Amino acid sequence: MFGDSMVDPSNNNHRITEAKANFPPYGQDLPGGKATGRFSNGKVPGDMLASRFGIKELLPPYVGDDLEVTDLLTGVAFASGGSGYDPLTSVPATATTSTGQLESFLDYKEKLKDLVREEEMTRVVSEGVYFTAMGCNDLVNNYFTFPLRRHQYDLPSYVEFLISSAVNFTMVSRRQLRDVVAAVLNAAIFIQYQPACPNVYDYIFWDSFHPTEKAYNIVVDKIFQQNLQYLI
Repeated sequence: MFGDSMVDPSNNNHRITEAKANFPPYGQDLPGGKATGRFSNGKVPGDMLASRFGIKELLPPYVGDDLEVTDLLTGVAFASGGSGYDPLTSVPATATTSTGQLESFLDYKEKLKDLVREEEMTRVVSEGVYFTAMGCNDLVNNYFTFPLRRHQYDLPSYVEFLISSAVNFTMVSRRQLRDVVAAVLNAAIFIQYQPACPNVYDYIFWDSFHPTEKAYNIVVDKIFQQNLQYLI
């Protein structure tokens, strides 16, 4: 799983950044009510997809000290809150860029190879399903916040630049992943920091950027249904 805060399960906990969610009330509806670093009241899309595939209930972050071999074999998330397709987007939040996430994936492959040998690593990587959720920070926290890109592009041109960057990211990742099935989950849900929603069952947004677990479930269900033929 590559992307931004919508699918970052806590990689940013280990970065010097304000883009973190490892404090209450985040995570209040996770088992134990613990704020793990997920930017929601509960699970995020990566968790839900892993669960729908029958793999595991929570998709762990790649960055951390408690990854086990089973985690590496069954999937991790490289996403970083504040990231985007535009390399400038990650700078204010000191997030891991999209390119940096691909570099982490290459590191993951090497780590997996050391643990289970190259043949098994190749099997795991080739049979994997890969998702990307990124793009909203490029517009809200970059284009509409800082003047540089607005001086370089009008809005339609910048959107074309993002689409080109997204296609390039997908092509580069496909070359690194070889013959894998790659599905893309792109979302554009805009945020500013505000108090959390007191009623997570009747509203879409948990804070003013990130959806509630219930809203994520609706979106993931739709994506899963529409793309099931490509995912199995």
